[in-house]
Amino acid sequence: MNLKTVCSIALLHALSFQAGAAQKEFRTLTIALIGDSTVCNYPKESPKRGWGQLLGEFLAPGTKIVNEAKGGASSASFPAENWRRVREAKPDFVFIQFGHNDMKKYDPKRYTDPGTTYRDELKRFIRESREVGATPVLVTPVSRRTFRKGQVTRELLPYADAAKAVGLDERVKVVDLNEESRALFQALGAQGSERFTANKILNPDAKREDRTHFTEMGAREMARLVAAKLPEVDSRLAAALATPPKGSTEPLEENGEKAR
Repeated sequence: MNLKTVCSIALLHALSFQAGAAQKEFRTLTIALIGDSTVCNYPKESPKRGWGQLLGEFLAPGTKIVNEAKGGASSASFPAENWRRVREAKPDFVFIQFGHNDMKKYDPKRYTDPGTTYRDELKRFIRESREVGATPVLVTPVSRRTFRKGQVTRELLPYADAAKAVGLDERVKVVDLNEESRALFQALGAQGSERFTANKILNPDAKREDRTHFTEMGAREMARLVAAKLPEVDSRLAAALATPPKGSTEPLEENGEKAR
């Protein structure tokens, strides 16, 4: 075998390796989501949306999202059937966001303590995600759009802090959506962010507004916040971002409109 032939074979091997590496890097991903009503899919006719329902707008075509989030679920009460479907899908990533229902002390089936049982449940989801080859990612519970004396309230902070502590213990990346969403609401103010949540859309006569569940606009902005953090989570997720990203990525003015 002459030198020219050897060089040709080496070149073919190099090109084959590069092509394989590129294919592996840019192959489509499957992202599973588990959580509560702030994440889940809603029927088309509903005025409400979860941020998981809009996340695909910010991802490259072909990226598969398995959204098994369930309205009303806590980390302790998340349906076993939904979790089974996630594991059977063998996703590349599992994004885990709980907290809104975990804090309901009046319901022992859902309540978890942020210092103990909540952390135990998150660790269970992390362990079982890894068992099927998925990379778990923790998402701190998105902030409620409630204000007191001009400041966004922080009743979910104990659960956000607990999720971050578990992330450190388990070496799991954390998307701090609690802080990111709170900062956005604070910047826009109560009036500027008004159209982000359901308020009295479903029940105009309600004594209290729904400042937890999102409209399509609000869900899209929460999905944008999550998408913006994906490059910090994993290089595979950075490659999965749409270029240019679909959906609204433009800053909003105080009235909630896109800045011009």
